[in-house]
Amino acid sequence: MSNDYQLIDASFSYGETRALHSLNSTLPAGKFYGIVGPNGCGKTTLLDLLMGSKLPEQGSVMFGGQAIASYPRRDLARQVALVPQDFAIGFAYTVEEVVLMGRHPYINRFASPSAEDWQAVHSAMDAIGIRHFSDRYVNELSGGEKQRVVVARALAQDTAVLLFDEATSNLDVQYTLQIFNVARSLVSEQGRTVIAVIHNLNLAAAYCDEIIFLQQGTIHSHGPVDKVLNPATIEDVFGVEAQVRLDSFSQTQQVSYRYGAR
Repeated sequence: MSNDYQLIDASFSYGETRALHSLNSTLPAGKFYGIVGPNGCGKTTLLDLLMGSKLPEQGSVMFGGQAIASYPRRDLARQVALVPQDFAIGFAYTVEEVVLMGRHPYINRFASPSAEDWQAVHSAMDAIGIRHFSDRYVNELSGGEKQRVVVARALAQDTAVLLFDEATSNLDVQYTLQIFNVARSLVSEQGRTVIAVIHNLNLAAAYCDEIIFLQQGTIHSHGPVDKVLNPATIEDVFGVEAQVRLDSFSQTQQVSYRYGAR
């Protein structure tokens, strides 16, 4: 089964407030997509539609050739995992127990985790570098540590698609790069799909194959980084002057901004 996404005239509103309007786009599997745009433009709502946690009021969201609404929740959870921006838990679970939650779509009710489940948990913790505090309680961790645990939980879920909702916003640069390196390798080496809401355009340029610019609930532009990341688009979408150039150190397109009159 192909794991492509297709948005067909997809719209969504919160009451009388239109959040997304007539989105049309195809996201072939096996790429790293960045979703960028100003605050309130509909980025998180778009992820909710791709996750199936919200359904379009008009149009449709297709995944693998069928409407995402038609998937049983358990089946969809074996295909798509989400790393949310905020993570709150009211009980004193250990790090290992939270990461194990990513295996719930594979464990039958009242059954115990299998050796395969534990292998996935330990591999995910190793990839994110948190296994050394697997016995600590999550409610005693810092915000950045908790976020790394949530990323590991999504990795343990072992899905074809991984969605990030500003998943590194609470992390320092070392752990941000670590997580995006892991995500990039999943795309490049295993053909998985990563779709990430990213505020930092330079981070998006460094890791993404394609960028989707959202503006006021519509797709302003969508395409390969070197095609859509340009001064005109940045000024149209964000209202700021910018320069885009190839950085000799990172060997990626990078953005510089004009910070005001001198």
